[in-house]
Amino acid sequence: MYYFPWTYDAEEICYILEGEVTVQPEFGNAVTVKAGDLVTFPQGMNCHWNITQPIRKHYLFR
Repeated sequence: MYYFPWTYDAEEICYILEGEVTVQPEFGNAVTVKAGDLVTFPQGMNCHWNITQPIRKHYLFR
């Protein structure tokens, strides 16, 4: 497992190709995303990533 804090300086849209991660926002409920999921993280979001399976993703910052 790998655990780290993250802050989004820009919106990120990502498609998870493989792996699994639980993202715990500073405010709100944790969400687990895995292979096949399309996720948008808003600009300014503070969170912690808890990677339970190595992640590969396509992503776009805007």
